[in-house]
Amino acid sequence: MKPYRLVLADDHVIFRQGIKGLLNEKPGLEVVGEAGNGLELLNLFHKGFRPDMVILDISMPHLRGIEAVEEIKSICPKVKILILTMHKSKEYLYHSISAGAHGYMLKEDSDVELFSAIDTIRNGGIFVSRLLTKELAEDLSHIYQGGITPTKDPLTPREREILKMVAEGKPNKEIAHLLFISIRTVENHRANIMNKLKLKKTADLIRYALQKGYISKIT
Repeated sequence: MKPYRLVLADDHVIFRQGIKGLLNEKPGLEVVGEAGNGLELLNLFHKGFRPDMVILDISMPHLRGIEAVEEIKSICPKVKILILTMHKSKEYLYHSISAGAHGYMLKEDSDVELFSAIDTIRNGGIFVSRLLTKELAEDLSHIYQGGITPTKDPLTPREREILKMVAEGKPNKEIAHLLFISIRTVENHRANIMNKLKLKKTADLIRYALQKGYISKIT
């Protein structure tokens, strides 16, 4: 039987090698590629690489995980994607699934849930770490009982990250350096943020960031 082919993307080499060891010991699974950041991962796909599943972290240099998910799905819509992260955030979870991921697993659960997550996704399901399922159930309960549905933030995680830096007074050049992206990309993100929030001035961005709690005070 043909092995189920996996690619791992995580900038922590020791953790990546540990997961690779676990996967390669499981009959029927084979790690056929690795990447240390989002751009390396995308390069594999641009070169024609077509695995069955990608397991990747959210926090990676050069191109973050959620952005990588969107790019990968545009290149290869059929590939399955499992987010493996330390972020216990429903916000990241929602954005990941919205971007096209099929599962969201916490790294602290990987020793007991990894194979279950792969099997669930491989068979057409959506997998969410048990530590987050209770909170998700509470959200659904509020919705079905007529409670207030959580307000959806129109900004992506990267846009919120840039908004926070803008509100802190960082210039575009510094933001680009810190996030490993071009100044032009920062400018495009800022324009998108302004359009989404229907704001016209930097002062309005700062006020929005304060209201949302992205920054506690202006220094």
